[in-house]
Amino acid sequence: MTRFELNILGCGSATTTLRHMPSCQVLNIRDNLFMIDCGEGAQLAMRRMGLKFSRLSHIFISHLHGDHCFGLPGLLSTLELAGHTGSVTIHIFEDGARMLQETMDYFCRGRKYEIKYNIITKAKKVIYEDDAITVTTVPLVHRVPTVGFVFAEKPKLRHINGEAAREMNVPVYAMNTLRQGGDYITPEGIVIPNARLTTDADPSISYAYCSDTKFSPRLIGMVKGVDWIYHEATYGDESAVKARKRFHSTAREAATVASEAGAKRLILGHYSKRYTDETPLLHQAQEVFTDTMLANEGLVIDLNKI
Repeated sequence: MTRFELNILGCGSATTTLRHMPSCQVLNIRDNLFMIDCGEGAQLAMRRMGLKFSRLSHIFISHLHGDHCFGLPGLLSTLELAGHTGSVTIHIFEDGARMLQETMDYFCRGRKYEIKYNIITKAKKVIYEDDAITVTTVPLVHRVPTVGFVFAEKPKLRHINGEAAREMNVPVYAMNTLRQGGDYITPEGIVIPNARLTTDADPSISYAYCSDTKFSPRLIGMVKGVDWIYHEATYGDESAVKARKRFHSTAREAATVASEAGAKRLILGHYSKRYTDETPLLHQAQEVFTDTMLANEGLVIDLNKI
């Protein structure tokens, strides 16, 4: 299995409490770190969780509310002090890129690494891609332009059946073709089917981060079939009216999205400061979608284990 881990650095809402930090997560995909939102204290949380600054090269900001982006100047300054080299790409809305550029040009004029900006629009589209994953934005319904992110692994290579390959005298140069699903043709022209020489590839994992949003049936279709969903659950059933007015979701609504999208697991987060125990939110969600869990600072989830 290739590494695909979710690190929860912060899962509180707008008002910081002694129990929860503002929104921030880090995905570790094959030892490359991808940060999602960057609330205050993100750099300290990274140190506490043993996440290496040198591995961080992409930061995805869902929207321009302070509890999701106020940690950026501090984190980027810390990267300079830590001797970060190369570049860091910030995926962010245009207004955020402009304000952040002005801040960093003032406070970190002599930085030795490059800050790049990839401007987000609210349309659904692929905003990042490499050999392993694609990252797609999904529009959310909030008080300011907001998107979620879907991180999807590309199809993986098949596994070589070593015993069968040795038996058929398969040369090393043919192994890559086999991993990609091709057959092996012997020097005599005999076709050995791929299924005789390989076993199935590991499943590709997908993860959807659904930041601040009012419940939206449209979102269900856009995250259809995703394995894991993180969905804001700011309020419980007793505050459903307030949730709608403030363009947030209840735990039950988050579970409805996961259930109707056919997800395998749901993670709740972005809790209101009113809650000193999120267990009632968990129970309300589990009434709709059993495989639900609560986010908490310091939690590391192996997304391969569904």
